[in-house]
Amino acid sequence: MTHEEARSYLNYLLTLNLRREEAFGPLAMAFLREQDLMALGLSSEEQFTLIFATSQAIAAEPKRYSLKLELLQKARQLLPQTRFLDPEFAKELDHDIQKTGAELQIYTEAMKSGRRSSLDRHALLVETDLPDYFLDLAQKRAGAYYQNKYKLTKEARIAQNFGGSPRQFDPHETAVHKEFPGACAPFMAVRTTGFHMMLPFDLKISCRPDDPLEAGVRIFYAQMGFSYPLRYEMGKLCGYHDGKVHDIALDDPHLLFVSVSGVKDTEFLARSMPSSGDVPPEYAYPLAMLQHTGSLGPFIQVSCNFKIWFDASTVSILIQGAPDLAEYGLQGGAGLLTRSYASDKVQTYAEALSHPWQEGLSFNFVNLHLTLNPGSETGFIPHSTPIFTVFPVVSKPRYTFEPAPTQREHS
Repeated sequence: MTHEEARSYLNYLLTLNLRREEAFGPLAMAFLREQDLMALGLSSEEQFTLIFATSQAIAAEPKRYSLKLELLQKARQLLPQTRFLDPEFAKELDHDIQKTGAELQIYTEAMKSGRRSSLDRHALLVETDLPDYFLDLAQKRAGAYYQNKYKLTKEARIAQNFGGSPRQFDPHETAVHKEFPGACAPFMAVRTTGFHMMLPFDLKISCRPDDPLEAGVRIFYAQMGFSYPLRYEMGKLCGYHDGKVHDIALDDPHLLFVSVSGVKDTEFLARSMPSSGDVPPEYAYPLAMLQHTGSLGPFIQVSCNFKIWFDASTVSILIQGAPDLAEYGLQGGAGLLTRSYASDKVQTYAEALSHPWQEGLSFNFVNLHLTLNPGSETGFIPHSTPIFTVFPVVSKPRYTFEPAPTQREHS
């Protein structure tokens, strides 16, 4: 940018400021960050005017005050070099800096999360065939997935700091675009702070038999209240276990075809899974998981053999479908694991007391329950995509909902 171009753009920005245009703040901040105003030959007065005006456009939100304080301090340093130097104005600017710093300190203190050093971190103990994958690699994949999908552009990040000007209908001015999912803290927190379950291969659920994934397919008759595993032999559908032939058309709306691909994650140790000589190593794990896939009414239950041990007196385990499942044509169930269910074999509960570390702990399995979105014929989840999320939550006996003391006094 030449000196003439810089002065022309500065005049454009100051015109936006005089008009109280919403785009002034983001555009001015981008100009300040990307250009060396002194090297462009702008005078001290011009630099001061732009910096001070930008500081005044910062949204009146304490979380933005660190940027506002930085701009005010830069303006104060420039002031003695300008013809605007006036004792009263300098004193007013100093007071604004002190006020902004004090308000920022109040906000910082209020946002500090209280920590009680006497409380130990609650450990959730996991038994799984693939600890390196589920506890490490899958979590890295989930973090990268959400960061890549929802990260804000540089322009959007700058726009977050400005919101004081009256809003105008200007959808084509990209400088004011800031309403993105990645800018919403609760939206991102549920995606980036959870423990995510995913698979190293593609998964497809369809109500049509055509075009299954290459590693293998399972068939289920699935409706609300009843489901049954089937297989296809000699042009007929028959029971998966007993081989009994059933007169069911392939276009029956209650049929679900579940298929998987070979392992697609290049870092997944496919060869660590045992396989027979006629099964390629990359198919061994997907086929093993497909073998243990079941159904629960209209939901397909994908078992990852992921067992969690936890102290049910202090914590419960919330499992729910990932927020983005709908984009893949699917929806997930949700469940709260509290104490160990009494629906397993007696041997399972006997084994639950075989080690000292198991004493006092409950256990349960994290299974993925998936069904097609209403109106969707096919759901497809690519490998390394978060499917379910696991959230430890405070056990119900440990909390109550009560009115705040100030409200209680007036009730």
